[in-house]
Formats: sequence, C-alpha cells, structure tokens
Amino acid sequence: MEKPARFSIWYYALVMIGLFAMEMFVFSGPGKSNEISYKAFHDKLNSGAISKVVVMPDRIVGVFKDTTAVDPTTVKPSSPLSFGPNAPWRLRLEEVERETKLQFSVKRLPGLPDDSLLAELNAAGADYSGQVQSNFFRNLFLNWILPFLILGGIWFFLFRRMSAAQGGILNVGRSKAKIVAETPKNPVTFKDVAGVEEAVEEVTEVVSFLNDPQKYTRLGAKLPRGVLLVGPPGTGKTLLARAVAGEAGVPFFSLSGSDFVEMFVGVGAARVRDLFKQAKAKAPCIIFIDEIDAVGKSRAQTAVMGGSDEHENTLNQLLNEMDGFEGSEGVIIMGATNRPEVLDQALLRPGRFDRQVLVGRPDMKGRTAILEVHTRGLILGDHVDLSRVAAQTPGFAGADLANICNEAALLAARKDKNVISLREFEEAIERVVAGLEKKNHLINEKERRIVAYHESGHAIVGYFTPGADSVQKVSIIPRGIGALGYTMQMPLEDRNLMSQSELVGKIQGLLGGRAAEEITFGEVSTGASNDLERVAQLAYNMITVYGMSERLPNLSLVRQSSPGFLGRGEQKERRSEETEDN
Repeated sequence: MEKPARFSIWYYALVMIGLFAMEMFVFSGPGKSNEISYKAFHDKLNSGAISKVVVMPDRIVGVFKDTTAVDPTTVKPSSPLSFGPNAPWRLRLEEVERETKLQFSVKRLPGLPDDSLLAELNAAGADYSGQVQSNFFRNLFLNWILPFLILGGIWFFLFRRMSAAQGGILNVGRSKAKIVAETPKNPVTFKDVAGVEEAVEEVTEVVSFLNDPQKYTRLGAKLPRGVLLVGPPGTGKTLLARAVAGEAGVPFFSLSGSDFVEMFVGVGAARVRDLFKQAKAKAPCIIFIDEIDAVGKSRAQTAVMGGSDEHENTLNQLLNEMDGFEGSEGVIIMGATNRPEVLDQALLRPGRFDRQVLVGRPDMKGRTAILEVHTRGLILGDHVDLSRVAAQTPGFAGADLANICNEAALLAARKDKNVISLREFEEAIERVVAGLEKKNHLINEKERRIVAYHESGHAIVGYFTPGADSVQKVSIIPRGIGALGYTMQMPLEDRNLMSQSELVGKIQGLLGGRAAEEITFGEVSTGASNDLERVAQLAYNMITVYGMSERLPNLSLVRQSSPGFLGRGEQKERRSEETEDN
C-alpha cells in the first residue's frame, strides 16, 4: 500500500519562493537589471551616447550606442562549423551579449512635461518612440487567478491527506472488509487445525455446501445462513475461519466487529449494506466477522447501560441483511466470539446463525496434536515426548501451546543448542505458569529456610493426600511477581468433575506450607497469603455453590444474574444474615 506524502512546511516555502521569482523575472519591467539614474540618462543623452529610446508613462527604456562594434569587412570569414574566434555562431553570441549590456532603463521624473523631454531627444539626435504600458493581464493573473490557484492547490493537498488517513471522507460508509483471494499463496487448511476435530467436522460441511450445493438442495435442504464459532480466547476460532477460506476456494471477506463502529451517525448501517452488496456480487462467498459481540450485543442490555441508537441501527441492518425479504443466497456468515451470552437473541435464532460450533479447550489427545502442528518447523531432540508435554499442560489452549513451543525454541537458541530438548519445554511451561525466573533476586538465609520448609510442606502433604494432583516440581527460586518459591502440582489426566474429598485434599495441600512453618519455626509468616486466599475461595464455593455444607446440604446459595455460555457469569448472593450465621 502506497504511503501518503508527509506534510512539510517546505511545501509552502517553495510556493512562496516561486511567487517571488515570477514577480522578479516575469512580471518585472524590461531592463530592470540595467537601471540607471535620471541624471546619468541626461548626461548620456547630452553627450550623444544614446542611440534609441522608448518612452512609457512611468519609465524610459533605451539602448546605448555600440562603440565596440567590429567592422565586418576586416573579419576573415570561416566555416559555419568552425570553433575559432571568427566563427559565425561565436560572433552572434558576442553580439547578443553586447546588446544586452547596452540596454538600460530609467524612471521618469514626476511632473516632467513631455515637451521638455522631446526637445532634449531631438537635440541629441536620438531615435525615440512611445509605448502605452498595459498591466491588465498582469493584474488579472496576480490579483484574481493566482490566489484561487494557490487556495485550490492547498485544499486539494489537504483533502488528499485526510482521505488517505481516514480511508476517504466520501467513502466513510464503505466496508472495511479485507477480501482474501480465492487461491491464496499460502492457504491455511484443515491440516493446520488440530485439537478441535468436532468443530472441523462442522465447518467442513459448510465448505461442502459451497462447493457442491446440489448435493443438498436436490433433497429440498436449504443452505445454512450462518455459523457462529464460540469458545474461550486462544482456542483457534480465527484459525478455523482461515482454514475454511483456504479450503472453500471462494471469496472470503474478513473483518472485525469494531470495523462497523464509527463516530458518524449511520456509518455502521451503511457499512453493513455495502459489505453485503459486495458479497452478493461475488456469491458464493463467505463473510467472517471476528469479535462479533462488538456489533451484535443485546439491544436490551445496551438500553439498560445507556447505549446509543447508532449501535441498534447497525445491528438491525445486520439482522435484516442476514434474513431479510431479499435474502442472501450463496452468502454464508461466519462469526467468532468468546462472549456469546451478550449477543442479541435475534442474532442467534435459526435462519441467521443456524449453527453454533463450540471451539473449546483441547483434551490431552488434542493438545498432543496441537503440539505436533506447532513443532513441524522445530528441530527436536530424540527424547522429546510431546505426550508428556501435553500431560503437563492441562487447561492450556492452542495459543498457549504455541507460545510454549516458541519459548522452548528461544531457550534452546539462548543456550547455543543444536536441538530442542524436553528440558526446554519444561522450562517454558514454568515460565508460562509461574512467571519469569529471578536468579538475581537476593534473599537472606532466614527467609530462604522459611521458603524451603514452606514449599516442602506443600509437596509432602500433596504427595500423601489421596486424590491430590501429582507433584511435578518444587523450587525456592523466586518467579513472577512476589512468589519466593512454588510447588508445581498438575493432574496427569484431564478432569471434568471433582468430589468433595478431592476438594478437601486441595485445601489440605494448600495449607501444608503454613503447617510446615508452624511445626518447624513455631510461628507462621506472611508467605501463605496467596494460599489462604485460594483456600477461602474453595471453601466458599463448596458451601455456597456446590451444596457441600453439612448444615444446608444440596443447596446452592447464589444465583446467576447473566448465566454465561462459557462461564457462570456474575453471581449474586441470595442468603440472609441468619443463614450466614449458621
């Protein structure tokens, strides 16, 4: 994309210099460079040194007599192509120079009558003539045409700069969608997507709809209007959409939900209309709107929060284009969001987003497949077991695993290794989970002993507690913000449910560090503050959320004001003070 010219004050400086040059060399009177005084003119005239003059209303222009002329009869002729001193072209050049030097100009004295001047010219025997000097065209150009040309040039320059900076003032209603070619140079395919096999299967059918619609329409089926990709951040929703673009072989319009939002009223709806107009012209095609919650937020929620009508107009236009009277045959809408609970219900109904595809966090098998994809271009050691790395990263999304692979490669390069070993992957996981290692952070001997016993207490209690997560590593090297040490406990398999005994085991493991301090030193320190916060949250959830209280069993004491599709949403307590005392 061509970059717009940068503004510079030198542009205006050059224009002013050009105007002064035109005034001096174009519009100035003739002979201004050889101007003489009137006394010198009078003396030259009386001495007979002036050959010819032209009298104007305010100026006299003339030519002195040439006393250095060469008699042509004494000049020896030479060839026209000669370069000698008597060459015709050289003689003509010298003649022009002499004529230029002999020209003069003088201002007339105010109040001097013409009769007196003519008498002097006749007495001197000089040839003279008169000329009426007209400044009409000069004044017309300088006073009328030139100012308008300058203002027009400045306006055109500023207009082009503003148009380039804002995408065009007159094109503010145009869609900002980026069109991906039907056959991109480096297309992303379904082979580059791993860990979300169910989601890939759903969108593969969309590609089949576009490539062979007769296979489905012959039975009376209608093509789906929209597919909504739902999932936590980093699970591969955008990557999946890019894979659909690479596999479908049809025009792919890509933009973000915030591209519809503008400061001008009506721009959002205009951009929606322009987007679907372009898409219908290139049908069959796919429109992908990333972070669609920016434009598709619920109108009821927006009204409560004091939203403007501009947001509603944009959403209404989007709803109309997706399922209006005309329809959008051959145009499939794909959206991606990690906040489906805030979307308007009219946007989620069948006929608009017919399918909602969950792109969740991968399980251990999926994480292994994702690691295999991201390590294709890496040089791994012979003993690197990606399944072991996947076992140490429960709950990690695809973006997290990609970051771990990249961090492992950087660590190996920093150590000047030729291959990436399992040790680099483990260090990369620690950097992501616990934070950056602070090797130069100084700790006195007493605090180091407290941290060592504290972390040992976590490890011992975690090891001997049934159902607790396996202890992976214990370290007293400071990491992250405020962590003087850590004990890494991770499950060796994916867990979706936890029993009451397992939650109690987690609480015991978290309190093991403080218990070790109290047994060893006879007192406790502030190092267990984070452990106590996590214990309080677990105990609170066991009683108020999971219904594990002995006094009020099987009863959840919180209600959700806006239950989320991916999370529980905002929780509000519904217990009384009397219940809290119990």
